[in-house]
This record gives sequence, structure tokens and C-alpha cells, in this order.
Amino acid sequence: MRRYAPMRIALLATTVALSFLCPPAAAGAGGKLLLTGGVTTIDGAAGGGLTPWALVGSYAAGGQWGATATLSRAATQDYGLTVAGAALAWGDRVELSLARQDFDLRDNLAPLGLTGLRLKMDVLGAKWRLGGNAVLDADTWMPQLAVGLLHKRVDAGALADTLTGPLGAKDQGTEAYLSATKLFLAPGLLLNATLRATNANQGGLLGFGGAQSRGVRLQPEVSVGWLWRRDVAVGVEYRVKPDHLNRSVLGDGALKEDDWWDVFIAWAPSKHVSVTAAWVDLGRIAPAVQPRRQTGAYLSTQFAF
Repeated sequence: MRRYAPMRIALLATTVALSFLCPPAAAGAGGKLLLTGGVTTIDGAAGGGLTPWALVGSYAAGGQWGATATLSRAATQDYGLTVAGAALAWGDRVELSLARQDFDLRDNLAPLGLTGLRLKMDVLGAKWRLGGNAVLDADTWMPQLAVGLLHKRVDAGALADTLTGPLGAKDQGTEAYLSATKLFLAPGLLLNATLRATNANQGGLLGFGGAQSRGVRLQPEVSVGWLWRRDVAVGVEYRVKPDHLNRSVLGDGALKEDDWWDVFIAWAPSKHVSVTAAWVDLGRIAPAVQPRRQTGAYLSTQFAF
């Protein structure tokens, strides 16, 4: 995007920086167990696929640097989403992330002369662990707690004037969230609850707020994961959406937004690589254009250093 450096340049710069900041002795060993750094969300933060967790990405422990890089793809009946991202972590305390989302509308807007339109969004994230330790506090009721910020800017291409004009949405916004993650090691159970303050439409791909409703809303998100084997986890996620464009100049319900949820399985053959597959339900995306629910497959690969 014109106001941010292109994603490929940002990712290259991050990779070069990490090669200096993360020597093998500090980045690879780590003190964390397999999968206890989570995977990477579509927003770039460590967590599940749809919602951030209080966990800090990578396997870096106290006093260590760590990093992750990820590439994800979701494909539904009528749309496709590709996400590339990278994150830098320090001391199992701080996480900085960068992600680019590329949403392909395919031919859904062909009647409007917008065949093959793509919505692109950059997401800059920061997370700070407030307290608790998912592994060390596994035998207590104390969860790991973290707060985070996600600043998003969307390039809607030929739709930009419609979003920021008649629909009254903004092309950028900042979300804040609080996450609590509890790991029970004996049964291999992970529970996460996140409260997100947001006015993003479809995660931000359709802008932020709207002419009829601009305010930030608190939206809950939950995840449940079970460590089937030490290197395999299965689980479910549910993310509540704010639905700011339900009432718009296009008519009530034309841009109604549904909640998202998924069922996932994550496999980590080593601390350096993990693969996550999921079945996702993204509900209806702009029902006036395509009324059926969007369900499909999600695949993500993460590399940790």
C-alpha cells in the first residue's frame, strides 16, 4: 500500500533483522514446550487461527529473542484469503507482529464491473504479557494474561470510495484486546478467552465503523484446545463480530456480518515448524452480493526461530 512499505519489503527487512537479533543459541532452544507458543492468527498475533491468545509467539524464554514467519490460505465457496506475516518476540514477554491479508472476491462483483477485485490489509500488532505463565502456572488456577493492539489499514481498491463515502466506513482502525490463557498440563487442555474492542467490518477488510454505527464494541472470543499427542493439538474457536454495517444505505441486512468459528488440528514435528489445518465457517459475507454461508478449508504453515 502507498502509505506503508510493501509487505514483501517489510518481511524481507524483518528476516534480515532477525538474522542478527536471533543467534541460533538464543532462538532455537527456548524453554517452552511444543505448541505452547501457539500458531499465528490471520491478524499476525500468536494464538489460534481466528483469535489471539495470551501466549507470546516463538519458543523464546526469558532473556531470549525469538521469531516466527507464517503463510496461510483459506478458501471458501466464493472467496479466498491469503495471509503472510512475521513476528518478533523477546523474553516470553513482548511480541511485535506484521501481517498482510489479501482477500480475493473472485467474480462476485462482476455485475458491478469489478471482476477479480482484491482487498488488501496491513496489520501491525503489539502484545505484552501482563502476568502468569501458561506452563509454570499449569498446576494453579492462574492464567497467563496479555494485552494487545492491532492497527489495521485496508486498501479496498475500486470499492474504497463506496466504503468511505455512502457506507461511512474508515479505511483504518485500531483494535485492543485482553486475553487470558489457561493450560492444564495433566489432561493437555488449553482454554483461552479474549475480549476485543473493535469496530472492524469483516475483520477490517470492509473498513471500520459505518454511517449508522461508528462506536467501538467489546466482542468476546473463545478457544478450546486439547493436546492429543505432545506434537498434535486439536480444538475449536469462536469469534463474535460487531456487525456495524447491518444497517446501511444498501438496506437492512445487505451487509450483515456473522460470527466466525473453526475446528482445527495443529501438528508440530519440531520447534521450528508447525502446520495447522482447519474447517472454517465465516458466515455470510455481504449477503446482498452472495447470500450463502462461506465455509471451507484453512491451511497455515509457521516457521519458528
